[in-house]
Amino acid sequence: MVRLLASLLALLLAIPAFAQSPPAEPLRIPLWEKGAPGFEDRAAIPEISKDYWTRNINNPSITYYPARAERRTGAAILIMPGGAHEFLVITSEGENVARWFAERGVAAFVLRYRLFRGKDSPIYSFDNAREDAERAMRTIRSRAGEFKLDPARVGMIGFSAGGELARAATLRPLPVPAKGDATDKLSPRPDFAILVYPGPMHGEEVIAKDSPPLLLTAATDDECCSQPTVELMTAYRTAGASVELHLFAAGGHAFNLGERTPFVSLRHWADRITDWMTDRGLFANWPPSKP
Repeated sequence: MVRLLASLLALLLAIPAFAQSPPAEPLRIPLWEKGAPGFEDRAAIPEISKDYWTRNINNPSITYYPARAERRTGAAILIMPGGAHEFLVITSEGENVARWFAERGVAAFVLRYRLFRGKDSPIYSFDNAREDAERAMRTIRSRAGEFKLDPARVGMIGFSAGGELARAATLRPLPVPAKGDATDKLSPRPDFAILVYPGPMHGEEVIAKDSPPLLLTAATDDECCSQPTVELMTAYRTAGASVELHLFAAGGHAFNLGERTPFVSLRHWADRITDWMTDRGLFANWPPSKP
């Protein structure tokens, strides 16, 4: 019996410590030290959050969710929640998504961007939100060494209004490097993008063969956002760029990652993200191998 207990103890000690590593705590990172340029005097105005949403964004930021160490691939993703540019669906299209990616080995960053349709933010524009997205991409790349990231494998995912923003940040003509700090000298262009029922709004854009690879999804009966998604897929195909579309027969709008839907196909649609990311080497060791 003593020998058996000793053998079991030795076996337990031999299991790598990281096998049970808990997820690290999120870290909030302001995009600018003193607030958004031209709006520094608004940086201290508090956000308003309740239930599933956050609004009154005046000091844009990203919240960092580190990848689970034993599955880390070096890839990172910027997450842009939707909310019709009135508020951010910060839980199901933000924090929950970040934890989903981090668990699978991809560092995740949730963007709190400025909103231009809410009663709290009448002075902002869609361009301000796009500036926040671009600054967020540059900020992630500027801290790649600190967070053990590959700056050439940083993508983005956007939901609804956040999908509009992701489209604008992905496809607009590359801007001239900003005249700000060293972070502004880095590229704001994502290396890949996932647009989930993106809205129809977008600015000037260039779609070419070398445009960042896209994964698109929407439901056919989504009156807002299915047609723009199909049109974007068609434009990518015409240009010979890499695109994958999953257009579901039904499900409407805002099915998130499939948490709240009666449709089995939508409950499992996030598996398509897993497949797409794995094919590109952005996921590894997922799903976990059984003992």
